[in-house]
Amino acid sequence: MAISLKSACFLQQRRLETQSFPGFSFSPRVVNVSAKKPFTTMASLATAREVVGLSETFNRLRQQNKVALIPFITAGDPDLSTTAEALKVLDSCGSDIIEVGVPYSDPLADGPVIQAAATRALLQGTNYDAVISMLRNVVPELSCPIALFTYYNPILKRGVEKFMSTIKDVGVHGLVVPDVPLEETEVLRKEALSHGIELVLLTTPTTPKDRMKAIVEASEGFVYLVSQIGVTGARSDVSARVQELLNDIKEATSKPVAVGFGISKPEHVKQVAGWGADGVIVGSAIVKVLGEANSPEEGLKDLEKFIKSLKSALV
Repeated sequence: MAISLKSACFLQQRRLETQSFPGFSFSPRVVNVSAKKPFTTMASLATAREVVGLSETFNRLRQQNKVALIPFITAGDPDLSTTAEALKVLDSCGSDIIEVGVPYSDPLADGPVIQAAATRALLQGTNYDAVISMLRNVVPELSCPIALFTYYNPILKRGVEKFMSTIKDVGVHGLVVPDVPLEETEVLRKEALSHGIELVLLTTPTTPKDRMKAIVEASEGFVYLVSQIGVTGARSDVSARVQELLNDIKEATSKPVAVGFGISKPEHVKQVAGWGADGVIVGSAIVKVLGEANSPEEGLKDLEKFIKSLKSALV
């Protein structure tokens, strides 16, 4: 099964059923990145526990009447050494699942903040193989599962079976591929299932109910509810329609539902959790904290403070 970038763009529009995403592409300049001394976080080390998959994580949280905090970061921004330390900070501050984005030159579902982060990462020489190598080293030190966020062409380039085998080998539990419509997920779902990878599918505010029901039936790990039409990025408010969408999904499935796109403040996290979400995904606001810091060390300290504020909103 092969797909061109042009076809992927069309499928993305059809899949998310929203406005066209602003994309860009270029040939990244590969440069050497000098290793940086690991930053020692002020957060206390998380209590060691068995790392389970996405579904089981949600099951355990439900038994405790808790909502999952799912932060997103772009691998390689500002560099992979900092990403590795950021993963440890996110884990030690109580993240329940961490979503790691593989930088891509045409990130159709992402807004300006994550697009810029992907650009910086690519210019630093970050690529799929480097991200996998980083994860291979750091995942054994984490106590929460990792969900990889990537676009479809990088998967097809390596072969679906080989891709699934590789990410499973480094300890990844989940996978999010935003530019593949439900009708084109058969191969992905088959290979993910055979390798023990939970393939998370997305539904949006404009997804018809019948289609939404088919999506949530096929999704594994959890259902990703896109809260707003358009691309990722911080918003001042979370659409009140999210509550209605959550109710519709929960009528169709008992699978956990996590809400993402536009959630950027502790108040947003608390509000969405109060509406009945099983998980809250925060991306652009976190990427911005790391990307706008004066130094990696400062960025990691700011990240720790921010994650703690988000986590406290779920207590």
